[in-house]
Amino acid sequence: MSRLFVRYKFIGLCFVLGMTACGGSSSNGVNNEEVVVTPEPEEPEESSGECVNQLYDIVLATDDGSSDPSYLPDNTIDNLTTPDSRWSSEGTGKELLLDMGSTNTLGSLKIKWHDGAERQASFEVETSVDNIIWEPVLDDGISSGKHSGFELVNLTESEARYIKIIGLGNSENDWNSIVEVEAHSCEGADGQIVAAFPNELGIELIDWYLSVPTDDDDSGTSDSISETDLAAGYTNSEYFYASADGGIVMRSPSYGFKTSTNTNYVRVELREMLRRGNTSISTQGVNKNNWVFGSVSNSAQADAGGVDGELNVTLAVNNVTTTGEDYQIGRLVIGQIHANDDEPIRLYYRKLPGNDKGSIYFAHEPRVSGSDEVYVEMIGSRSNSASNPSDGISLDELFSYKINVVANLLTVTISREGKEDVVSSLDMSNSLFDEDDQYQYFKVGVYHLNNSSNTDEYAQATFYEIRNSHTGYADSE
Repeated sequence: MSRLFVRYKFIGLCFVLGMTACGGSSSNGVNNEEVVVTPEPEEPEESSGECVNQLYDIVLATDDGSSDPSYLPDNTIDNLTTPDSRWSSEGTGKELLLDMGSTNTLGSLKIKWHDGAERQASFEVETSVDNIIWEPVLDDGISSGKHSGFELVNLTESEARYIKIIGLGNSENDWNSIVEVEAHSCEGADGQIVAAFPNELGIELIDWYLSVPTDDDDSGTSDSISETDLAAGYTNSEYFYASADGGIVMRSPSYGFKTSTNTNYVRVELREMLRRGNTSISTQGVNKNNWVFGSVSNSAQADAGGVDGELNVTLAVNNVTTTGEDYQIGRLVIGQIHANDDEPIRLYYRKLPGNDKGSIYFAHEPRVSGSDEVYVEMIGSRSNSASNPSDGISLDELFSYKINVVANLLTVTISREGKEDVVSSLDMSNSLFDEDDQYQYFKVGVYHLNNSSNTDEYAQATFYEIRNSHTGYADSE
């Protein structure tokens, strides 16, 4: 940075900026010297070498007119990521032409392929400044076949106004189908898509299936991703993906498709599946997919996939809502035990907008007719006007929880590095979960309990460890 040495003229006062002395005063003490500016040589600033990404507007999308009339080029730039809003054209060499409206430095694209988690698309990319002379920036491109959301496509950097994506069919047929395209200045785009997949991070996903708030199968409810698909590498850049620091991000909007018509809230959540991909075993019932309390009969224990249970999770909550009904703001469920119809535990994190730390508490839902839920506050308060909890948990702060059930005793432990564990226990003897028809399963993720916030708000957490274990379950961790 350069420094300017400036001499100012004041009546009766010499005001000096920098280290230059005043001079030239008249005999009456009045300084008549004019302003003199002497710059020091400019030192060159060192470049960090990091690209500052810019997302470019795409103002127009066209093709040769042979696309399916129901799936036109404009769909790829309408900011809608539903399967029906896509471009589809059959045949090798079909071209999607995108116009950014001005010439920019282009380093990458983010593309959401139709059926991107089921099949691989083959394609090439060329760019142009004048729509006449074209420069190849990607040859022999092929999508992963694992991304349900956006997939990163790095390009040879070029100056471009026009982008041409040349479709070469997919691994199943000759259709070229793209849901949405983003253009970015940097290689790596905005850095939100990393090379790793969730199944590569040390969390055993064959034990779980996933709910995401999309409806790609037109069922009217949210999509369920099977345990085998999760274990094979399923990822979705909008809802379920690997983070740069080695965790699994689960991100739930306030609005979207729900798991059933009976629930009010959206979720991105894992459901425990002890069957581990064996679809001959039903998801429901006292069977080898679910577990039971050690207080049920011996015959029910023998029928179940495990007895009693422990869930160990390490995570950081990254974002919560700040608007909506006062009782919904800033709250989400990060872990559960679910029974047939009721929930022995829902573990909450909640941070209010005026606080820089969040609270932890849990709810227990007895099966006794007419009984109320029991709430246990562990860190801070669940109040809608709670003050900032002095020992609370901040956004992005790493912590762990353990949910343990032995017979009818529920124990919850919250752990943080450098702090004493916070432990709470609850006797469930009178809650009727020890009846022989009651089966249990763990749930982990972001169950987003706010359906009144601004539409652009969301809840997000990153999970670094998920381990489940049960007596008699061979694959306990």
